[in-house]
Amino acid sequence: MSSISTEEKLNERIKELVCLYETTHIINQKNTTVEDTLTKIGESLKKALKHSDEAIIEITFNELEIFTDTLPKKTIHIESKTYIENNEVGIIRIHYPSPKLSITNFLEEENKLLEKISSEISLFLERKERKEKEEKLKQSAERNDRLSILGEITAGIAHELNTPLGNILGFAELIKRENKVKIIDKDITKIINAAIYSREIVKKLMFFSCEMPQNKEILLIKPIIKQAVTLLGPNFKRANITCNVTFKDSTIKAQIDEIQLTQVLFNIIMNAIYVAPFESKIDVLVYSKKENFIIEVKDEGSGIDEAIKSKIFEPFFTTKPIGEGSGLGLSVVHGIIKSHKGEIKVINNKPRGTNFQIILPLKEK
Repeated sequence: MSSISTEEKLNERIKELVCLYETTHIINQKNTTVEDTLTKIGESLKKALKHSDEAIIEITFNELEIFTDTLPKKTIHIESKTYIENNEVGIIRIHYPSPKLSITNFLEEENKLLEKISSEISLFLERKERKEKEEKLKQSAERNDRLSILGEITAGIAHELNTPLGNILGFAELIKRENKVKIIDKDITKIINAAIYSREIVKKLMFFSCEMPQNKEILLIKPIIKQAVTLLGPNFKRANITCNVTFKDSTIKAQIDEIQLTQVLFNIIMNAIYVAPFESKIDVLVYSKKENFIIEVKDEGSGIDEAIKSKIFEPFFTTKPIGEGSGLGLSVVHGIIKSHKGEIKVINNKPRGTNFQIILPLKEK
């Protein structure tokens, strides 16, 4: 390490204290991104070093990489790691160009300063992640409350509509059998078709509110998924889309309702077909993890806007044009998965599109 005079040590100590003060101030600023915060800390750290003109600060966090200047081909450096809950998430390095400077040019106090800065960054990242988790939990709780209330309302509506719709359909079919007038027959057919369509909507409402009876059995998952994808073959062909199905484990068995799982697959894959570009692909990946099995459906569409991600499972919410969707498909999916004590997540598919992750227990708890 370099030997310096008492006066120089004092000056270096003052710079280090200023850096620590600035770091605290930067971290406490509100409404700033992680990248902005780390960039400012790097610039402050650079100024605190004895050879600040030569120093280059490198800060990495997950996929984020920040450099205060262009890194030469050859450098010597000291480093310190950053952690979130004892898990390494990044690193801070102070570089000097080599052979112009050597490892002996780093002061002992600069090593200590680097450790202190990395500790402050670790605390900052931990707080940031904790706050984001709390916000997500809050949003999730609020959405679940809304969905629970909607579930109760829709269950009531579905029950109220079921009986009159059954009567309309029954009497319409009776009139159709007895009727001999061709014009009236056409009108009766329209009534019957409208009643059948309305009954399907009611059925979807009951799916959403978990009011449909279930027949859960321990079944092999692979045949159910293969059959669902095969049945959708004509849809893939019309859209000129390739569907790739991958099973990491072909022997997965789970306690599920086969018809309802098929309904989930149909709704999600049909949505994927709707948004997928011509000549693109849809990937279906199936694997198990601990006490669950996971089905991922990935498309190459435009993805789901962050502003509407929290709404897509609400009944009657749709981005499709009027007449092309009832807005009940994903709410039905949510209801079925909820009734199976499972979870559904929506994440971005890299480099583009959407990835629906369906997580279901292997056995009922």
